Amino acid sequence: MSFVKFITSKVFLKQLVLAIVAIVVLSFFALKWLNITTNHGEFVVVPNLKGKSIETVKIELKDNDLEMKIQDSANYNPNYPKYSVIEQNPEAGSQVKENRKIYLILNPSGYRKVEVPDIIKRTFRQAKPQLQALEFKVGEITYKDNIGKDVVLGMKHDGKNLKPGTMLPLTSTIDLVLGNGKRN
Repeated sequence: MSFVKFITSKVFLKQLVLAIVAIVVLSFFALKWLNITTNHGEFVVVPNLKGKSIETVKIELKDNDLEMKIQDSANYNPNYPKYSVIEQNPEAGSQVKENRKIYLILNPSGYRKVEVPDIIKRTFRQAKPQLQALEFKVGEITYKDNIGKDVVLGMKHDGKNLKPGTMLPLTSTIDLVLGNGKRN
């Protein structure tokens, strides 16, 4: 039998039609199954979680069929309460599928601690930018008789003497004791 006769035969055409019908039926059922399992066209609106406590967030996400995933909480923001949400992804108002993970960044309990640099016997002009670069605040400046004018002789925090290497929270105020350029 030649190839042309085989292609035009009733057996081949019948098998071809059956194969096309099977593909159409299988495609139809596959698309219906995908619509049902992926909840096609159904969305949940992400609530605004910023500034809310972790307990409130858990309840709100559970009510909306969403999951919570907490990420690193390194940046302290004094405008938000401790352990509250300061960032979320996806943002509030976004449309997502149910059971979607919402990634949260929480506000830590306070600023992270930083080591106080060794600025003893350095000039105030050198010490001030070094403290500010580490996000410390330069507080009250007092002078003491010493031949080195504006040389840092000591540091204080909350009225107590401070040694280099001590760990203090960011934005702490450090008071400086400087020389006034006069001999004893």
